[in-house]
Amino acid sequence: MTVLRRDQAEAALARAGLAVQPVELVAVLPALRTLLGGLRRGQVVAVDGAGVLPLALLAGATAAGAWAAVVGLSEFGVPAASDLGADLGRVVVVEHPGDQWAEVVAVLLTSVEVVLVRPPGPVSGQLSRRLVALARRHGTALVCVGDWEGAQTRLRVASSLWVGPDGGRGHLRGRRVKVEAYGRGAGARPRSAWLWLPGPDGTVSGADLEALETGGPALSATDATGATAGSTPAAGLGVAG
Repeated sequence: MTVLRRDQAEAALARAGLAVQPVELVAVLPALRTLLGGLRRGQVVAVDGAGVLPLALLAGATAAGAWAAVVGLSEFGVPAASDLGADLGRVVVVEHPGDQWAEVVAVLLTSVEVVLVRPPGPVSGQLSRRLVALARRHGTALVCVGDWEGAQTRLRVASSLWVGPDGGRGHLRGRRVKVEAYGRGAGARPRSAWLWLPGPDGTVSGADLEALETGGPALSATDATGATAGSTPAAGLGVAG
């Protein structure tokens, strides 16, 4: 994984000579395919809340060979991304873009296949249209943590259960969540899936209705952000802005 200040991002990408592959969809992890098939190039996916779900989208794309960039997500940790299957050698991180976040995203949209961004505040309609136009022109999937007006697809964690420990002893073993997808156009039909996010091995997989019965006691959790149990989300991505 490459962690960059905003003034380094453009030069590094130019040196790398990254090229977007002419494939309509960027791959996602198998467990997420029933929800959205893949990340459609030139479109926006809005994810309700930071945590494991946005990281899972990044993991599937990079594991399949795509280059990705992360902007403004300083609390995401390297261990969680790696456990989910992300190829960190294909990830560029601009941790603290400051007031220039939109300019940083604009540069990255021309250079990589997936841009994962958390804007510091509401995105105006004019700015949204400009960035989406860039994404369409260069065939880049834009994933926003938080709201994005006009997003074609939206994902949210509707409910969440932590599994374990057995008999009140030991560690939490995994998190079972119901993820819902809805949106506009072809993505208008609501879809949902039960997933391990993450499972006992730190990865993402399907979770059927009987999973809790065989996986041990479940603890209710109101936290839908997806932070991995036992991990420090801020670990691994810190650089000066």
